[in-house]
Amino acid sequence: MTTAGTAGLLTRAPEQASIRSWKAPISLVVFTALYVLLISAAARDGVSTFRLSTDADAIQLPSLSVPVGPAAWVAGLLLLVLTGVAFALVQRRLRTPLWLIIVYILVAVFGFLTWAIAGAAIPVAGLLAGAVALAIPLIYGALAGVIGERAGVVNIAIEGQLLAGAFSAAVVSTITGQPLLGMVAAMIAGVLVAAVLAAFAIKYLVDQVIVGVVLNVLVAGLTSFLYSQVLQPNQATLNTPPRFDRLPIPLLSEIPILGPVLFRQTIIVYLMYIAVAVVWFAMFRTRWGLRLRAVGEHPQAADTVGINVNATRFWNVLLAGAIAGLGGTVFTIGNGIAFNKEMTAGAGFIALAAVIFGQWDPIRATLAALLFGFASSLQSTLSVIGSPVPSEFMLMLPYLVTIFVVAGVVGRSRAPAADGQPYIKG
Repeated sequence: MTTAGTAGLLTRAPEQASIRSWKAPISLVVFTALYVLLISAAARDGVSTFRLSTDADAIQLPSLSVPVGPAAWVAGLLLLVLTGVAFALVQRRLRTPLWLIIVYILVAVFGFLTWAIAGAAIPVAGLLAGAVALAIPLIYGALAGVIGERAGVVNIAIEGQLLAGAFSAAVVSTITGQPLLGMVAAMIAGVLVAAVLAAFAIKYLVDQVIVGVVLNVLVAGLTSFLYSQVLQPNQATLNTPPRFDRLPIPLLSEIPILGPVLFRQTIIVYLMYIAVAVVWFAMFRTRWGLRLRAVGEHPQAADTVGINVNATRFWNVLLAGAIAGLGGTVFTIGNGIAFNKEMTAGAGFIALAAVIFGQWDPIRATLAALLFGFASSLQSTLSVIGSPVPSEFMLMLPYLVTIFVVAGVVGRSRAPAADGQPYIKG
């Protein structure tokens, strides 16, 4: 089959009528109103300071100090303008663009931070570095979710794949003293979990969501049992994983703000950069990507032009499992932390939310995962500097952001047409 023939499968899908979706504008109205209510009811004075450089930076940037009241209200005015633009676009039957959402989030974060740290200083590089660190497993999980769903298989088992990867990486790297071998073991563990999902969902036609949920429970129970019965009694010999060293990239690591955040990282982070670029390029610029998207959009048509639908789905689910398993290494050898029960703490489900927010696109899903990581990092940072925001709200912040972007900001989006649907040949 030619590449052009496969591409044709993706253009013969029924065209969707242009339908207005008011979800995004209405959500922006609600959150703008909450922001204005916050800075009005709990007005704060003083100066907020944003420290842009660390003592280790070769290039030192001056700290940015802004008056709390004026800066917070200017941010509120900009949020109103952006909300109005969103309404105008939807009125003209246009979708709310991604750039508008990104600008809205940046302005809202700046205004909220200015209000929250009144009279204090916040290290911007530390905040962003924490966001990247917390987003890495989410990005790996989101890539796995995008590949699986583009092929037509809903990968609810990302949580289990991350947890299996974390467990295997900790044990193997402890025994061998080689974190690289732990990384390989984590990928194999992710593939094994994915193989069970693929076998039941593709060959035996079991409901994919049910299989994924059962696998998550199975992996959580199995790793918890092994942790209690095997790892805890032998902590020194089985659960003291080494960590990857940070590898600063010459010149790039000296870029102000971004250098310490992006280019003073471990090999796991650098592999993530490569994975995002390769998955995006391969999905939209190669024959493999055309076949992958064809079996997820129109498996019957793909079958008629010679594509083995179920085999394509099976191998891509295994590939997704390997990527998710690699993401699990962040929890153990990525930080030199011993394995603990259910240490992934729902990261796989947030990764699935990133897939939806990113509209099944690797780049957009990565941006969504970074947003969720930033929300978690912001919660920790504000708690450390003594923000007046209630601690209960701070604990909810990452999940509130998840609900905000998935239920409101995403707007109208369409999953691959055959996502979650088993294919029976003939």
